Amino acid sequence: MHGEANFVEALLRARGFRRVLDAGCGTGRVAIELDQRGFEVVGVDIDPTMLDTARRKADHVTWIRDDLTELALDETFDVVLLVGNVLVFVVPGSERQILVRMAAHLEGGGLLVTGIQLDLGRYALADFDADAYAAGFVLIERYATWDRAPFEGGGYAVSVHARV
Repeated sequence: MHGEANFVEALLRARGFRRVLDAGCGTGRVAIELDQRGFEVVGVDIDPTMLDTARRKADHVTWIRDDLTELALDETFDVVLLVGNVLVFVVPGSERQILVRMAAHLEGGGLLVTGIQLDLGRYALADFDADAYAAGFVLIERYATWDRAPFEGGGYAVSVHARV
């Protein structure tokens, strides 16, 4: 149930990171779990109904309603999450701009963690890689699952990129 949170927690602890931006946080499932594990988390989503649910579950967490293509917070983070297929649900063609905005919210050397359903045919992995590179990211790890199963193609990709 907490595969994403376990994965992210291991990355955070290995690097001594504390601050997380959960972009496209939805109802806050991952953000709340990371908060409970002691990390500083900010959640952002465009859907007010989802954010209302997140606030009811954890009103002490900072929840922000914003469009990821325009996100301009006055702070940076150690890790930005785009988990839960966020990039599959955004307006087609906006993915690169979202990645640019996420890069602007990361410290140098900070990490972008994504999970993308590939078998929907919505956002190809090659397009994602090209958009991430154009936004200033370099791929450092890729898996088939949140449990770190090796990626050998297939329907899902968990990627970790560093901001350069």
